[in-house]
Amino acid sequence: MTAYILRRLLLMIPTLFGIILLNFLIVQIAPGGPVEQMIAKLQGMNVSATQRFSGGGNDVNSTAQMQQQQLNSSGSSKYRGAQGLDPEFIKSLEKQFGFDKPIGERFWMMLKNYLRFDFGESYFQNKKVMDLVLEKMPVSISIGLWTTLFTYLISIPLGIRKAVRDGTKFDVWTSGAIIIGHSIPSFLFAILLIVVFAGGKYLQWFPLRGLVSDNWHDLDWPHRILDYFWHMALPILSMVISGFASLTILTKNSFLEEINKQYVLTARAKGLTENYILYKHIFRNAMLIVISGFPGALMGIFLGSSLLIETIFSLDGLGLLGFESTINRDYPVMFGTLYVFTLMGFIIRLISDLTMTWVDPRIDFNAQGDR
Repeated sequence: MTAYILRRLLLMIPTLFGIILLNFLIVQIAPGGPVEQMIAKLQGMNVSATQRFSGGGNDVNSTAQMQQQQLNSSGSSKYRGAQGLDPEFIKSLEKQFGFDKPIGERFWMMLKNYLRFDFGESYFQNKKVMDLVLEKMPVSISIGLWTTLFTYLISIPLGIRKAVRDGTKFDVWTSGAIIIGHSIPSFLFAILLIVVFAGGKYLQWFPLRGLVSDNWHDLDWPHRILDYFWHMALPILSMVISGFASLTILTKNSFLEEINKQYVLTARAKGLTENYILYKHIFRNAMLIVISGFPGALMGIFLGSSLLIETIFSLDGLGLLGFESTINRDYPVMFGTLYVFTLMGFIIRLISDLTMTWVDPRIDFNAQGDR
């Protein structure tokens, strides 16, 4: 197993390199980069954008004055909207954003910095990318882990129960509930919860925004925990309701397939109890496919649904950070969050493989790798 873990860790290096390289090349040809964004904001006299830009290196007030003085200058530029601006002004923006260096040199510098987990500084937020990631991480971890945990705690027992009682009334009405839950997108259910329970129109039992209350630090630990779950109740519920359907069906089908196999009939012929057969023999084999889907489920929550939930409930997490950085062409934040998400995916996949060997010790990844 140690050799397998080492191989997987070594394989992460070229895979991560390929992902970063591909996205880096795509970004280079994408229109509307940070230089164009800055030109548009300065020409529009966007005060808030100018204030955010003040931490980037050069003095923004002098940059804005230079831009105003050179609006009538002639010259062509490769940037859209830069016609009439002095080429020297464009060069100063390129230098400020690091685009004055060749593409190969920029990529090499980025790789060296990423090996030290140095993602640079945000173009427009005047903060280091690592500080931003660490600041938003608790929100995304809270949503992802609790949603995945509750989804598995509900889906696995329910799927096992449906398999054991296949074709009964219990199986029929639970299937109906699953279909209804699966047909409602998480963001629509989130809006419904807000309208009913968060002061939208009827009840005001839960808060509408934030991970904790403003006075959270003044509370004792029992009340801090209660306050935390009070804020997380609706976001987690909205994602669990729409996410447990597929896992429940997967669990049921996996157990049904194992129940009809020969070794189960042999165990029954030996006089073993149904619970012993179910949880000692069937469970170990049937759960393999469920466990193998854990990384995809967790990363899907991180990268997909969490973005909409974070937006609806005003939860400032990594999903929202990555989306806003893409819209604003904040490349250090874009690549920093991509790097973090990719590493998380690799690590979760490795943990999933190790969990499979724990559930079924007969699995030998070393032997599979030698074939």
